[in-house]
Amino acid sequence: MVTIFPEVINAYTDISILGRAKIKGLIQTRAHDLRTWTFDRHRTVDDTPYGGGPGMVMKVEPFDQAVQSIRLKGKKTRIILTSASGSFFTEQDAKRLAQYDQIIFLCGRYEGVDARVEEYIADESLSIGSYVLTGGELPALVMLDAIARLVPGVLGKKESLTMESHTQNGCLEYPQYTKPEQYRGWKVPPVLLSGNHKEIETWREKQKKYPS
Repeated sequence: MVTIFPEVINAYTDISILGRAKIKGLIQTRAHDLRTWTFDRHRTVDDTPYGGGPGMVMKVEPFDQAVQSIRLKGKKTRIILTSASGSFFTEQDAKRLAQYDQIIFLCGRYEGVDARVEEYIADESLSIGSYVLTGGELPALVMLDAIARLVPGVLGKKESLTMESHTQNGCLEYPQYTKPEQYRGWKVPPVLLSGNHKEIETWREKQKKYPS
């Protein structure tokens, strides 16, 4: 992750499933401060837009210098710019990107990023939805999470990947229940308590949904 707020990234990647995967050596994540690749006393990463307009635009030079510095030689690398105007990220993208040795996320801020970053540095631009956020860190973390969980061993059981939403033609997973059997009169469907695995499988198949 290349960002001006590396602490945001570390706070998420150092805990829970991702944190355990890092300890086991299954994945590595690093948050790089974009300001490392600035060379003025104020560590400037943005400037006013050519042609006028509101806000500040992130400069191309720091991103270029960052990628040149952290890109691993001889490794299969993909460089992704998080952008509200990028293609929508899907489970298929997660599967595709999980095949790379290294993924570099370029996280924008302010009014936007100099278009030359997308044109000359990034391999692709991706978005997580049709809305605008204050920065690219959250989209990068969402994509990182979706990709990392596909790495063998991260989730533990392979069944966790094969029996969930979006693994089969966009199908959404069936409802899940656990103890207690009843709570405030809200009951678990009787078929799940029957012990009849064939009937349970049939019920679950009928309960699956498909996005509209």
